[in-house]
Amino acid sequence: MSNFINICFRTILVLIILFFITKMLGKKQISQLNFFDYIVGITIGSIAADISLDIEKGMIAGIVSLLIYGFSSYFCSLITIKSIKARRFLSGVPTVLVEKGKIIESGLKKSKIDINDLLAEARESGYFNLDEIDYALMEINGNISFLPKENEKPVTKKDMKIKCSNEGLTVNAIIDGVYMENNMKELGKDKNWLNHELKIKGYDNYNNILLATIDNNFKVTIYEKNVKPIKNTVLE
Repeated sequence: MSNFINICFRTILVLIILFFITKMLGKKQISQLNFFDYIVGITIGSIAADISLDIEKGMIAGIVSLLIYGFSSYFCSLITIKSIKARRFLSGVPTVLVEKGKIIESGLKKSKIDINDLLAEARESGYFNLDEIDYALMEINGNISFLPKENEKPVTKKDMKIKCSNEGLTVNAIIDGVYMENNMKELGKDKNWLNHELKIKGYDNYNNILLATIDNNFKVTIYEKNVKPIKNTVLE
């Protein structure tokens, strides 16, 4: 009976600790896992089960281990927010699987998936013909995002015989106030061109820019830092 009470006490205590650790780590830990989050999540779950059921092991040591893993994940999240290089190292970057309707075999190998996996993911997203897909990206959380060709999008342009052109992918020109030189080279534009476009929109520097994107028509879209949500749209 004493062992049963001990297990109940340990389980309830672990549940309370896990609740606060999860609150600290935020929604990302339970929705979009990168490699590091995945490892930490599995380890924390294993330690929590061990603390709850193995009454011969010290409870304090297990709780300390839980907190170390939790705070390690929390501090890594802070680092990835501040540093793009750390974000790319810990979280990775999206991988191109389909580009302009062509399958990128090197992207499949890098993502450790084969053509059948790609076809299955496409069908689950509603694309039973790869010819309908313009771009496909393996996101850092393991999901595959698809961009359909312009005349395959669910709009009336095709039925009305309106001439369409592919939008292509938007290029990230600025991320967290940092100029993305390689992305701009791929676009065929330089920093002077971007600065000119930003000045037209009233921006003299990158400090207040969270994200700046450029579409296939060279339209620059800017998302500012520290933008607060509209009060009526906040969900509690």
